[in-house]
Amino acid sequence: MVVFAQTSPPDVRKTRLTLDEYRAMEETNPERHEYRNGEIITMSGGSESHSAIASNLLIYLGFLLRDTDFRLYNSDLRVWIEEYQCGTYTDLMVVNGQPEFNSDRKDEILNPLLIIEVLSPSTEGYDRGEKFRKYRSLTSFCEYLLVSQTEPYIEQYYNLDRNSNDHWQWQVYSNIEGVIVLHSLTVEIPLNEIYRRINFSG
Repeated sequence: MVVFAQTSPPDVRKTRLTLDEYRAMEETNPERHEYRNGEIITMSGGSESHSAIASNLLIYLGFLLRDTDFRLYNSDLRVWIEEYQCGTYTDLMVVNGQPEFNSDRKDEILNPLLIIEVLSPSTEGYDRGEKFRKYRSLTSFCEYLLVSQTEPYIEQYYNLDRNSNDHWQWQVYSNIEGVIVLHSLTVEIPLNEIYRRINFSG
């Protein structure tokens, strides 16, 4: 059985806006914010390692998926989670086939299949807990990777039973020579590609 943490996001510069006000702000603001049913939370910026790992994943996965029906997106687009009235950014997400957008919004995706988060100290608890719980309300969502930026360590959650949300499985990868099988995409990624040119010595 997999036990999910219930840690809340960092309590940083919260305010309240309407959804339309939030969307207008995101179109012009260089900072990223999460929308949580009217509450706006400013998300902290990433480190060099965070950016490099996300780029490694984008490049390697993009190559693997280039001739498939899967579509890979970086952190420019939000996932909209209707059940929680939540708009949030992922580090990477994959959609199977055509993306489904929220109403007439071309920056809010409704149907991610795979979501990847590179963990940061300020958001790690949230990514593991409340954010993951929200993601699981999406019927398309069936695989989740949490990637450490401080050591070769990746947690994988996946649900092979698309008719139930109660059968999530968990696996850990900590061998830099290991290979991750992404069940939702039927592809493999070596850890040494994810962590290419990452210096863990500080």
